Amino acid sequence: MRNHGTLTKWNDDRGFGFITPAKGTADLFVHISAFPRDGVRPRLNELISFEIEPGPDGKQRAVRVMRPGQRLPAQHAAAREPRGPRSSRLRNVITLLAVAGLGAFGYSEYLKRVAPTENPASEVSMPFVSAPSRFACDGRTRCPQMTSCDEARFFIDHCPNTTMDGDGDGVPCESQWCN
Repeated sequence: MRNHGTLTKWNDDRGFGFITPAKGTADLFVHISAFPRDGVRPRLNELISFEIEPGPDGKQRAVRVMRPGQRLPAQHAAAREPRGPRSSRLRNVITLLAVAGLGAFGYSEYLKRVAPTENPASEVSMPFVSAPSRFACDGRTRCPQMTSCDEARFFIDHCPNTTMDGDGDGVPCESQWCN
């Protein structure tokens, strides 16, 4: 509940004073932090409205002081006022979306450049355990180097860096051996 009164004592050096309530009760302590942060220093005999709460020592004190003509304390008024015209809000949203889009594009380009590359040396050096075969990985990678469809299938399934499946359907050398 808001109360009204007059600032009857004020120590500007120490930042506190006393309010005499309009209803004639005892004077109330008031600290500089209870006043609005509007740059106006408290003045003696100033009319003010305030709320009463117990302080850390248990005594009643004035808090949330307002001057005549104020609608809300400064921190509440700023929160309710619009921050600017709609066009500036729209501009801010568009800017945010543009920055996010550029960031996503840049990140996708970064991922393309740092994607792990195949290391044929590590794959070749690993022993391949399977049933005995009449074919062996010997470095050939293209269809003109093959002699049959079976050989091309073996190379595409077991050997690194082959380039025999141009359309990616899993069938190697379609125009030469596996048609």
